Amino acid sequence: MKAFWVICVLSLGPAAGLFGEEKWEPLFDGGSLSGWKAPDMRFWSVIDGAITARSSEELPCKHNQFLVWQGGDLDDFVLRFRFRIEGTQKANSGVQVRSRVEEDGHVVGYQADITKPTGRFLGCLYDEHGRKMLAERGQRTVIRADGTKDVKTLATPEEVAEEIEFSEGGWNRYEITARGNTITLKINGVVTAEITDLQEAERELSGVLALQLHSGPPMTVQFKEILLKRL
Repeated sequence: MKAFWVICVLSLGPAAGLFGEEKWEPLFDGGSLSGWKAPDMRFWSVIDGAITARSSEELPCKHNQFLVWQGGDLDDFVLRFRFRIEGTQKANSGVQVRSRVEEDGHVVGYQADITKPTGRFLGCLYDEHGRKMLAERGQRTVIRADGTKDVKTLATPEEVAEEIEFSEGGWNRYEITARGNTITLKINGVVTAEITDLQEAERELSGVLALQLHSGPPMTVQFKEILLKRL
C-alpha cells in the first residue's frame, strides 16, 4: 500500500518543482482577520496566532458558517495550511476551494474535509450542496461527463491514516493542489484523495476560497500558516 502513495506523489510531475518558498503568498497575517469576511463574524476570531472558528452552548452553530478570503477567485493553485480541531467525534470543518457564495452566505462547491484524526472523513473531497462525496479517503475518482464515477479504492480510510504521522499537539498540515480538472489532497505529506472531474455541467475550474465551521455540537477549529501558490 505504501508504494501507491509514493507513485501518487511522483505523478504530480512538474508540480514538484513549483515549491520554491519565494513564490508562496501568505493569506493570513497571524494577528487579524484582515482579508477575510463572513456574514456572521461572531463565530470567527484570532486566538494564539490562528484563525479560530468556535461554536458553544451560548453561541450554537445551527447552520454551516463560512469565512471567505477576499482575494478573488482562484483557478490553479497549491494551498498549504495547518489545522487543529477540538470537540466531539461529530466535530466537522473543511476548506472550500473553487466554490461560490450563495445569497444567504452559504459557500458551495469543492470541500477538503476536516474532522479529528480519528474521524472517517478527514482527507476526503466533498461537494458542498452539490454532488456530495466525490472521493473518500483512500480513493481516486474520475467523474465522467455524465456524472457517473469510476472509483478506485486504493486503501481503506484506516490504512491511509496509518501512513500519516499525526501530531500529538493536534496541529497537522493540509495541502490542496488544483490543476485543471484534477484536485489532490494531502495530509502531512500523504495523498489522501484525488479526483479528475470531467462533468462540465457541475465542475468548477475557478472560484472562492473559504473556511468552514460546520453546524452541530460545540467545537473549535483553527487554521494558521495559510500559504498560497498560484500555478
